[in-house]
Amino acid sequence: MSEKRIDRREFLSYSAALGVTGLVGGSLLSSCGKGSKNTPLRTGYYVPELPDKAIDGRTLKVGVVGCGGRGSGAIMNLLDAANGIEVTALGDVFADRLNGLRAKLLKERNITVPEANCFTGFEAYKSVIDSGVDMVILTTPPVFRPEHFRYATSKGVHSFLEKPVAVDPKGYRTVVAAARQAEAKGLCVITGTQRHHQRPYVEAYKRISDGMIGEITGGNVYWNQGMLWYRERKAGWSDMEWMIRDWVNWKWLSGDHIVEQHVHNIDVFMWMSGLKPVKATGMGSRNHRVTGDQYDQFSIDFEFENGVHLHSMCRQINGCSNYVGEYVHGTKGWWSSKEATIYDLQGNVLWKFDGEAEKASFAQTNPYVLEHVDWVNHIRRGECHVEAEETAISTLAGVMGREAAYTGKSVKWDEISASPLDYMPSKLELGPMDMSAYKVAVPGSEKVNDPRK
Repeated sequence: MSEKRIDRREFLSYSAALGVTGLVGGSLLSSCGKGSKNTPLRTGYYVPELPDKAIDGRTLKVGVVGCGGRGSGAIMNLLDAANGIEVTALGDVFADRLNGLRAKLLKERNITVPEANCFTGFEAYKSVIDSGVDMVILTTPPVFRPEHFRYATSKGVHSFLEKPVAVDPKGYRTVVAAARQAEAKGLCVITGTQRHHQRPYVEAYKRISDGMIGEITGGNVYWNQGMLWYRERKAGWSDMEWMIRDWVNWKWLSGDHIVEQHVHNIDVFMWMSGLKPVKATGMGSRNHRVTGDQYDQFSIDFEFENGVHLHSMCRQINGCSNYVGEYVHGTKGWWSSKEATIYDLQGNVLWKFDGEAEKASFAQTNPYVLEHVDWVNHIRRGECHVEAEETAISTLAGVMGREAAYTGKSVKWDEISASPLDYMPSKLELGPMDMSAYKVAVPGSEKVNDPRK
């Protein structure tokens, strides 16, 4: 790759038509700087409008594919984001998950989804998308996301893609191709990287883009927390059913937590800096996980063009220090997401987001809702906006870091983006699987690691 930065005009060429102003402005910040001139990092960058609620307009029919916790949350977020939304179709591999969301919609929102529009099985996504919906929420385990997005785009349906948007290079390439088709069709595609719709992050992005911290010199990103949930196998569950119900612990379904969860932090650095990695070197291990074949922790050094380095750390182990956040360092200062503050190199505050002013000015501060506000606004205005390719790049960066840790070798962007690696099983059915194929990765080789050889 020859370009020095992610070319926002390549990924977001439509954003120029949308403008760069948002509803978050100077009233939401407290600046201690004296207005010194900065050299912008970029021009023409996209900043979302973040009003409390989407504009009113034509009724939009929406379907949900993947009715578990995230799908249930996403549809409620959409209903909070806009009026005139009709939930008309639901799909999931499992009937109990579908029925759970169907009951939740009836109880909490007085919404009845017709039995004829409730679909189960691995092909349920096609039935939901073909049912006449305008929009679809895609929230299955992420291994299925590329094909679901490709199909929705081929049918001219606007998509919400929960992150990550893939788990392997084949899925990455599928998403990129579908994203470009979505742009050609004038569709609106929002992804679950909700920091892009969180006002403290958006305001920091504007100032970093305008050069407040100077040229980017490096960064640190973290998602360290306790162990996530898992499902013990129940009698009567086939191999496939158990793995899907326990999906967050299996790398073929989730991509491992560096991709499934830590992609948020990696994406923030790439968004703020405009850089993309050329190489990853790292390590990881598994010590405590109860099910699945994933690691407990990763520590990755991402090398970007121009020699910039990002340290990425993620951990899911109980009883350890926890921290989730990002730092971006520049020639003039640095930004802390946790403190929502930009400092100069002497530690003086240049800018700090005013959370109290946000609460006074806006009723809605939840980025999970605001991303849907942005989605509906684009659809109702007839404005194309597609985030999928940019999120695919962040997803592949996580995949590159994962493979570096799994193998113990440095992995280059050009290698991973062209890799034939494909995690999807050859057969999708609720039956037995070759469980011997799902082993925890061991870096290096037996010969190299045995001192007797």
